[in-house]
Amino acid sequence: MFQIGESLRDARTRRGLTPADVHKAIRIRERYLTALEEERWDMLPGEAYVRGFLKTYADFLGLDGNLYLDEYSSRIRPSADEPLLSAPLRPQRRVRLRAAGVVAAVVLVIAGIAGLVASRLGGSSTPRRAATPPSTRAQTTTAVSKPASTRTTSAPPAVAVLTATRGRCWLLVRSGGPTGAVLWEGTLEQGRTKTFRLRPNVWVRMGAPSMLDLRVGGRPVSGLSSAPENLLLSRTGATPA
Repeated sequence: MFQIGESLRDARTRRGLTPADVHKAIRIRERYLTALEEERWDMLPGEAYVRGFLKTYADFLGLDGNLYLDEYSSRIRPSADEPLLSAPLRPQRRVRLRAAGVVAAVVLVIAGIAGLVASRLGGSSTPRRAATPPSTRAQTTTAVSKPASTRTTSAPPAVAVLTATRGRCWLLVRSGGPTGAVLWEGTLEQGRTKTFRLRPNVWVRMGAPSMLDLRVGGRPVSGLSSAPENLLLSRTGATPA
């Protein structure tokens, strides 16, 4: 166990950096850097931002960002994120569910017997189909078969491709929107690429967007800012979110 804020502040002062210097380098606002150093988590915009800012700041100072995330998760992260255990079923509810299951089984058995009887009675009275002359069968086959030229192939799935071309960038990627399932979270090192399938939308939070090249559905997205930014990526392109 160690003091997260105090160790961040000590590492920064040893390198002779001010909060303004760090802001220019990693584009995290000074008030958020001060909140991290003073462990004032309520001044940060949210859980995802706390984790992203903490890892980016620690990595920038030459520290182990993952170690800081583990310390935050084990000691500081609110326990509200833990799933609640479902309450056990009451005895009366168990009896009702068991009775409903018995009734459903009886209904299925009766339906099966009725279907079997109907198939036997109906099978003997079903008239046979008249044989189709050979010439007619040949004409039918020719009319139904499609030429090879009419076959189509499915289009490749639309994807979003993020490449850290000009430097490292912290990313948080979720499915559908800002509250969707996390697809990936971490720092994309320079020269690395991440690809995400659009099903149909992908929400992404970028710590330093100007470090990235972004292509959505094969088309480049321009105008990425140098400050942290949220985008919603879909088959039609990228929109602020």
